[in-house]
Amino acid sequence: MPLPRRLDTRSAAFQETLAALLRFEGSQDQAIDQVVARILEDVRARGDAAVLEYTGRFDRLSASSMADLTLERPVLEAALASLPGSQRQALEKAAARIGEFHRRQAAESWSYQEADGTRLGQRVTPLDRVGVYVPGGKAAYPSSVLMNALPAAVAGVREVVMVVPTPDGERNALVLAAAALCGIERVFTIGGAQAIGALAFGTESIPPVDKIVGPGNAYVAAAKRRVFGRVGIDMVAGPSEILVLCDASANPDWVAMDLFSQAEHDEMAQALLLCPDAATIDRVEQSIARQLPNMPRREVIRASLEARGALIQVRDLDEACEIANQIAPEHLELSVTDPESLLPRIRHAGAIFLGHYSSEALGDYCAGPNHVLPTARTARFSSPLGVYDFQKRTSLIQMSKAGARALGPIAAELARGEGLDAHAQSAQYRVHD
Repeated sequence: MPLPRRLDTRSAAFQETLAALLRFEGSQDQAIDQVVARILEDVRARGDAAVLEYTGRFDRLSASSMADLTLERPVLEAALASLPGSQRQALEKAAARIGEFHRRQAAESWSYQEADGTRLGQRVTPLDRVGVYVPGGKAAYPSSVLMNALPAAVAGVREVVMVVPTPDGERNALVLAAAALCGIERVFTIGGAQAIGALAFGTESIPPVDKIVGPGNAYVAAAKRRVFGRVGIDMVAGPSEILVLCDASANPDWVAMDLFSQAEHDEMAQALLLCPDAATIDRVEQSIARQLPNMPRREVIRASLEARGALIQVRDLDEACEIANQIAPEHLELSVTDPESLLPRIRHAGAIFLGHYSSEALGDYCAGPNHVLPTARTARFSSPLGVYDFQKRTSLIQMSKAGARALGPIAAELARGEGLDAHAQSAQYRVHD
């Protein structure tokens, strides 16, 4: 049975091999981009009519008007009421934990006053309207609803508009129930590039939003790239990633399954292991071979492990931390005896899971922190989705007469150095008032 490749940092070719393994071509396929460009322009020009046409073509969902593709609050609440007790309880507990975590992120306005009476500060306000895209079709993701909509609600966003494709008219009760828990008032059963266009430009029935968040396929990603600037977006995410950094204390079956948990997303997902102990790597390798045949998504997992997976032997845990920073993974598990001792050495990761009991899967659903994380090494400079993504900051400047007189000459001097005389005179008028 094919297994992930074995690598060793002592090999002269290791860095070159690792670079090739990490390389992900994030540039958009030209054929997809051209299709998306046409769809977006059509939605901009024809509004609802275009959305209805593409929904019929791609989702095989015939509708005479957008009213047929709109689910109001009573429908969402009915979906919540229809859930089996255990399922509803799990969803509600996850929502409570996610909400509690994100309430701690909310930023507050502040200001301070200088001795001459000048007041400076920052005002924090929520976005007016946000669009949440939730994937549909082959799989349904209520967790995506919670992770994208709850931070917006905590931030105080006035309106959250959710779109979710329902191919052949199949609605997922869990997804709609999650929308109800998040306080969403309207859901449009549309998807693809046409949904992104409708959210960005607005149509007769769908209001334009200020920001679009949520994952999607290649067409959705291409559409988000194209509308960025007109609206904000969360990120254009690549395939899911996990890096497990372990020592001899790790349970090989747990490690193998944690690698599977990301590899099962799709064939381009990446699952990597860093470990200084060859015997532990051997045991993980044997566990992979033993457990993989029993996995329902074994073909996807196998393809992912073959294409982008690796079991990497390092010299020691210090080197493991250095390589982890180089990889800057979406998810990093520190499955070691003393994870706290390694934490100060980790600089780049979307989310860090400390200790043997902190599986990445708990982070995906109910631990509390957001599971929308930077991928493809972007954790070097970006952060998980959070309340701060739904708030904006406005600077406040209230100059006193004394402050204007003191700062005017400074501003005027710098303005003349830049050749901007009107700036200089504007500042100096207040000096000589």
